[in-house]
Amino acid sequence: MFSVLFTIWFLHVAAMMSPGANVLLVSQLAASDRAHSAVFAALGVTVGAAIWSLCAVLGVNAIFQVFPGLRLALQVAGGLYLLYVASRLWRSGGAALDGRGPAVSSAAAFRLGFLTNITNPKSALFFGSVFAASFPAAPSAGLQAAAVAMIIANALCWHLLLAYLFSRERVRLAYSGARGTFNRVASVAVGALGLGLLAASLREARS
Repeated sequence: MFSVLFTIWFLHVAAMMSPGANVLLVSQLAASDRAHSAVFAALGVTVGAAIWSLCAVLGVNAIFQVFPGLRLALQVAGGLYLLYVASRLWRSGGAALDGRGPAVSSAAAFRLGFLTNITNPKSALFFGSVFAASFPAAPSAGLQAAAVAMIIANALCWHLLLAYLFSRERVRLAYSGARGTFNRVASVAVGALGLGLLAASLREARS
């Protein structure tokens, strides 16, 4: 059991450390002097990870294989949502993410984090493939529950760590001097992720 959980832990940590939409969202909020909002965004991302890992255990990947149109629809929705976030980042320029005022409410930050994660069906495919490759042929309910609990703990600890690190004064001071550039780079990165999802959906629809 320990070796299985360690394998899942290692693969999940490696995946989270790669710069993606979740990392960009939490770090941007924290670096723009919004540590409180970044914490709630981290919680939203974690809830999304909890749902996707639980769905993987329950076999949602098999459902996607039986109904590929469902996964394509969710993938398109995820791509469009990421493009929406990218457009807000680009328009904000040197301002904060929402561009409406000095604060992002806790509910809005949580919603941003949750939607950024839950609209990406690749999360379900990732967890489904990792669980399928790591679990024994007939995993016990205890092992499955432990794996989901570990995924939740991983996601929460990693994104809260990001919120803490990027809210440090040195990071905020460096960010404040290059906020416009950072927002533009983040916008391009998030937009590329969204376009990648849409392009993958188009290729799958044509095949």
